[in-house]
Amino acid sequence: MLGISYEGATAVITTVGAGLRSFEVDGVPYVETFGPDEKPPMSAGAVLVPWPNRTAGASWVLDGVVQQLEVTEPARGNAIHGLVRRRPWSVLEHTGSLVSLRALIEPQAGWPAALDVTVSYALDDRGLTVTHGVKNVGDVATPFGVGTHPYPRAGLADTDSCVLTLAATTVLPLDTARMVPSGAAVPVEGTEFDFRGGRALDGVRLDTPFGGCEPARDGLVHHSLESEDGGVEVWADPAFKWVQVYTPDSYPGRGRAVAIEPMTCPPDALNSGVDLIWVAPGESWGARWGIRPLGS
Repeated sequence: MLGISYEGATAVITTVGAGLRSFEVDGVPYVETFGPDEKPPMSAGAVLVPWPNRTAGASWVLDGVVQQLEVTEPARGNAIHGLVRRRPWSVLEHTGSLVSLRALIEPQAGWPAALDVTVSYALDDRGLTVTHGVKNVGDVATPFGVGTHPYPRAGLADTDSCVLTLAATTVLPLDTARMVPSGAAVPVEGTEFDFRGGRALDGVRLDTPFGGCEPARDGLVHHSLESEDGGVEVWADPAFKWVQVYTPDSYPGRGRAVAIEPMTCPPDALNSGVDLIWVAPGESWGARWGIRPLGS
């Protein structure tokens, strides 16, 4: 575990998976946490590279060749959440308010490309900023996606007392048995999935991919969870066009919780091709997202 701090803010990052274990400001938690010796429950805080969410049938095609990934969601037959969330990462830098980590994805069954993956967590006056980097260090052009799996919380407020606001303009229909797309994204306008103006979470059950996330005037995408006593915002660069929202009832030690997961592409993008990022040999990519408390 790697701790960082800045004035009253603290965060803890895991070396296995380079995930976000905790983020607090003046002792108030702004993400759901887990114990130092526990595996992240429900993928809490995980870094999802080189694809977020699910790849249907754990299979995809690159340059006409079928790639068979390991089935990591056996009940549904899918490959889920990429290749690095259960691997040790090496530490590149660790200062008082910053930690940077690196993992090398080597060519392997189902993934023929070599990628050098980095993530940095930094605390400052704006809260927590997370910067992702991907470099193609192999000899074949490859697509990829990046996602992350935080469970933000509005401080000490109960989840069901909060209002969820999303920047998303579309929702992706799913085959609920396999949790992979069953069609193209459709507008949220006039549906129960329109959270642009904010909706109370009480009674809402979601495990849903949203798309068309529109940047605000500051050029960033903004999602939020707010209560009468304050709230929390998840912001992201426009590269994170998608967001998965999951509302489990049984987060350990918490019960009702909500994951707001910025993603650069939707579920099963390795097959659909929607919003995949391509990098040629030697080419690099990077983007940021972050979490900040909202005033009480």
